[in-house]
Amino acid sequence: MKNKKLFSYMFLKDGKSVTGLRKYQLLLDGDAVKLAAAYEENGADGLVIFDLSSNDEEHEKNLNVIRSIGRSVDIPILGGGNINRLEDVKKLLYAGCSCAFLNMSKDSNVAMVKEASQRFGKEKTAVCINDFAAISESADMLRQYASVALLFGDSRHIYEAVNVLPMDTIPLFSEMDYSRMGALLRLENVAGISGALMSRPDISLEHLRKEMAAMGIPISCFGSDYAWSDFKTNSDGLLPVIVQDYKTKQVLMMAYMNEEAFQNTLLTGKMTYFSRSRQKLWVKGETSGHYQIVKQLSLDCDNDTLLARVSQIGAACHTGSKSCFYRDIVSAQYRERHPGSVFEDVMAVIHDRKLHPKEGSYTNYLFDKGIDKILKKLGEEATEIVIAAKNPNPEEIKYEICDFLYHMMVLMEERGVTWEDITEELAKR
Repeated sequence: MKNKKLFSYMFLKDGKSVTGLRKYQLLLDGDAVKLAAAYEENGADGLVIFDLSSNDEEHEKNLNVIRSIGRSVDIPILGGGNINRLEDVKKLLYAGCSCAFLNMSKDSNVAMVKEASQRFGKEKTAVCINDFAAISESADMLRQYASVALLFGDSRHIYEAVNVLPMDTIPLFSEMDYSRMGALLRLENVAGISGALMSRPDISLEHLRKEMAAMGIPISCFGSDYAWSDFKTNSDGLLPVIVQDYKTKQVLMMAYMNEEAFQNTLLTGKMTYFSRSRQKLWVKGETSGHYQIVKQLSLDCDNDTLLARVSQIGAACHTGSKSCFYRDIVSAQYRERHPGSVFEDVMAVIHDRKLHPKEGSYTNYLFDKGIDKILKKLGEEATEIVIAAKNPNPEEIKYEICDFLYHMMVLMEERGVTWEDITEELAKR
């Protein structure tokens, strides 16, 4: 049986988040980005977003919110609602959704599933079903063109639908106790669940995972190719862990794990350590809120040290510093060659020039002349690359590409686009 996932959900109305529960209406003042980040920190495996817009203007506002959510969280987003044409599917995918779901209660969407699947791929196409009466008639079509089905309804009808649909399903329900939830998760076609229990701020998904695991359900967690007995621990039975930011590659801190901390890290997806000073388990961020979300765990060649690549929420160091390693002892002069660091450094200089103009600066000259001048220079540099590419000497094209990239970064600054925006978009593709 494959691991099951927990999905939180939200509704978007006029750019604001509404959970669907009266008690939690306008949670976090309706800030959808903060709510999505809270769900991720709570351990959600994914996020289901319903666009409740009633007109094109509100629809665009909600899409902008989804874009912001996509930039702030790493969990996959399933988006749907107000899909009336294929262009709406494309907009959801371009906004950062891993897949878009079409409501099967709309006749136009039934025909659109095949078209969306053929254009964007089956893995990016999902469906939403709340009327199970005719589901058996379209089951084969859905299996062929959609990757997953979101199911709404009471538990009895959801059971029936799961048994009929030959594809991954995600039941979404308002309220359900742990035993019935566990019964659903045992079904082979159920890939995960969503609903009130996964979307309430007072429900710990870490606790929910442990409850499901205790019931023998393979809930989504990190699987390790190594057992704790494979590690070479120190004399205290501890394993040192070096922690690194998965995006910037910055080394954040160093700590220790015992076996219980290791197992809890795998189960919850949050870095857990053993505090030598307090002689107890320690979930990083449990008091400060500065959690470390696991992205990758690697073992060194001697099996005696772990490297943890994490998404760091807030600061890693108790001093408030991003990294515990902020004091240089020796620092030799060197030229930074890491591509990401070089691009960010150049962007920082361009950003500073825009904020603090410098007399005689070519960058400020471009900003003063405006967007048309920047675009003209970018076009000229692109042409220079084409010409240089015909020259067998690789040195010439190297210089022309650098000139083009510089002018492109000036354009990015002018239009408010960051390298993080670009790399995230490339990663999605």
